[in-house]
Amino acid sequence: MDEVLEVVDLVADFGFGGVVVALLTLLGIVAVIAGLGLWLLTDAGLLVLPALLIVSGGVLTVAPGVVLVAAELVG
Repeated sequence: MDEVLEVVDLVADFGFGGVVVALLTLLGIVAVIAGLGLWLLTDAGLLVLPALLIVSGGVLTVAPGVVLVAAELVG
């Protein structure tokens, strides 16, 4: 976990923190939309993949901003 915070702190020092957070948030939104699309628009009997996409997309939407703020507070 310390390595992740060091990488995030390095990215924030170079001023690319907002860009990385925006890209990961966009990726999370796309994953949520893809998961909802697989769940609602297909006749999938197995709902593990759509659920995994929705949950991971939600985490990707929220977590980068939280990690960046935590890295700025700690470092």
